[in-house]
Parts: sequence; C-alpha cells; structure tokens
Amino acid sequence: MERLHAGWVVPVVGPPLRDGVVAVDGGRVAWIGPLGEGPAGEDVDLGPGVLLPGFVNAHTHLELSHLAGVVGPAPFVPWVRALIAARSGDTADVVRSAARMAMAAAAASGTAAVGDVSNGLQHLADLARSRLRAVVFHELIGWDPARAEEALAWSQARRAELDPQPGVEVRPAAHAPYSCSPRLLALMAAAGGPAAIHLAESAAETRFLADGGGEFAAFLAERGLGHVAFAGGARSPVDHAEACGILHPGLVIAHGVQTEAADHALLARRGVHVALCPRSNLALGNGLPPLPGLLAAGVKVCLGTDSLASSPSLDLLSEAVELHRAFPAVDPAVLVRAATVGGAEALGLADHGRIGPGARAAFAYVAAERPPSEPLAHVLSGASATGLFYD
Repeated sequence: MERLHAGWVVPVVGPPLRDGVVAVDGGRVAWIGPLGEGPAGEDVDLGPGVLLPGFVNAHTHLELSHLAGVVGPAPFVPWVRALIAARSGDTADVVRSAARMAMAAAAASGTAAVGDVSNGLQHLADLARSRLRAVVFHELIGWDPARAEEALAWSQARRAELDPQPGVEVRPAAHAPYSCSPRLLALMAAAGGPAAIHLAESAAETRFLADGGGEFAAFLAERGLGHVAFAGGARSPVDHAEACGILHPGLVIAHGVQTEAADHALLARRGVHVALCPRSNLALGNGLPPLPGLLAAGVKVCLGTDSLASSPSLDLLSEAVELHRAFPAVDPAVLVRAATVGGAEALGLADHGRIGPGARAAFAYVAAERPPSEPLAHVLSGASATGLFYD
C-alpha cells in the first residue's frame, strides 16, 4: 500500500482536505483522510500542490490527431470541408501512430478517461494498452433517408465484429443533425441510442435546421445530396433533436453553443449531458457556450477538448481554465466538477472522477511552490497538471 500526501487533496465528492493523504492498494483508492491517520504503508510525498482525481475528457477525436496543424482554425463550414479533404488520404499506420502519441499526451496532462468519437475504430487495441479508460462513440453519418436502415444495420454489424478490448467500451453515436437524417436519428432512438451527437455547435447548423438553407445546404449539395428534401422548421438544434426523439438520459451532446433558455430547460428535463469544448469553439469562430444559463437550468455539464484538428492540445484542464477566464463568476468548484465527476457521469464510469474508496487510483496533480490558500483557484490559475497512475 502507498500513502500519497499532498498539500491539498480534492476528492471532488467532498470538501478539499488540507495536508491530505490518499492510500492506494491494488490500483484502487483504499482510504482518504488527514495526515497522521489511516492505514500503514509506504509514504509518498507529492509536494505542496493539489491532488485531484484524473480528469475525464467527455468529447475528443483521437483518430484525428494526425491532423494537428494540417487543418487550421477557420470558419466552421470551410473547416468541415478542409477536414474531409485532409482525411481522404488517411492510412491506418499514420492514424494509429498519432493517436497513440495523443493518448500519451492526454494521460501525461492528467486525463484518466475519454469519450472518444471514432469512425474507423482502428485504434481500439492502442487505447486498451494506454493509461486511458475509454468509451468510444462509433459515429454514424447518413443524410439520405432512403439509406437510413442500411446505414444503421451496417454500424450494428461493424460493432458486432469487434474484438473486446479491456477498458474500452464502444457505443453507437450520430455525427450531427446536418449529416444524419431525421429518419436515421429516429431509427437510432428506437434502438436505444444514440449515445452521443454534435449539437448546436454553429450558427450555420442553426440556420440549416430552421429553414433548410445556408452553408450546410450548399455543402450537402456539393456532396451529391442536394436531392434530399429538407425544409427545416426547428426552433433550435435542440428542438430538432427532441422532434427526432434522441434526447434521453445519458446522451452526451458535444458543444451546445447555439442554445437558449428554452433549450436549457429541455436538456435538463431529459437528463442530457452537455460536453463543453470552449477552445475548439473559439478556434472555429463559433463563440463560447452559455455556461451560466446551462448551470442555472440544472443541465449536466462536462468538458471535452474536441480534436487536435481544432484544438491546440488534449489538455482538459485548459478547457476549465478557459471557461474560468470567460465566466469568472462561476464557482471554481463547478468547473473542477465538470472536468472530473461530470465527465465520469456522462460516460457512466462510476470509478472515475472522484477520490474515494474503490475509485481508480488515477490522479491529476497540480504543483505549487507552497500550499495554496485556495486550492481550486490554484487549479484554475493556468498551472499545468501531471497525470499520476497507480494501477
């Protein structure tokens, strides 16, 4: 047994503990309490900084990691075009090699688990060998309603043929409401899904769902899908998702930027989780999510980095810091919770996001020269985190 001592221990599910100790045994937390108490073991002094549970990145795309620096920041729909063009030359070796490096970087900066969106599912064995626990969202795309049944059957067959990987669970997901037809979304809902979707990310999406026009109408025509009739009619992207029947407890929505009070109330009633990715949103010109409104309505909020094709890193703490700078009136405890427990609840990982008996012994440590007077403020000060794994 090892006894980890830090200037502060932040269990998240309880108040911060000054001069705290976390005892770990067999890859799990065995005990948490004050210095001088608890079971005997080898003492490990981490320093005067802050020890937290490992972060949970509820929305990322590891298989896009090779596109870092290739697809630069741009307005959203042009960025989508550039991303598709860049992926046309993907090879499994390149995708997997970059994904492995991204996994290692994420773990090194304190992330313990990810909600990873994937089309190819080529890197599952690499995830199983990494420090990360993962829920992989197998993303389905299909705008032509005439092919909706075929698309759904294909995705189900693809997942059925996968070899099980330890620490990795694969769930069905939809890409977005401008790439999945209402028919396909309704079929996924009837089958118990989807588990995740990009929603309310851009003004172009909101316009398309409202009247069927704008940049996404032109984009779909370019993709040979201009023959598919779609008149829109939705008050908002959330309204469209509700009409398709996909808002359900456990659904993880990425972004939620284009939302307002009525949407927030509906998301809260449906028990939906919203993964905020502020650095990606800013890079693509989509603005910041309305965090205070989401919180006021009781929406379940978590954090994601999005991919390296739109975000500078997979450092989840930087997302919390960005939101802290943008919304300084929001309690730091809320943002720390979103980066830990919020993500764990969104992914259904009960042994992550907290420090307590039975939890996975995977932590983030934010160093300090001396014990900070306000540990959560220090965590959100811009100081970097380091991943510590004892399993």
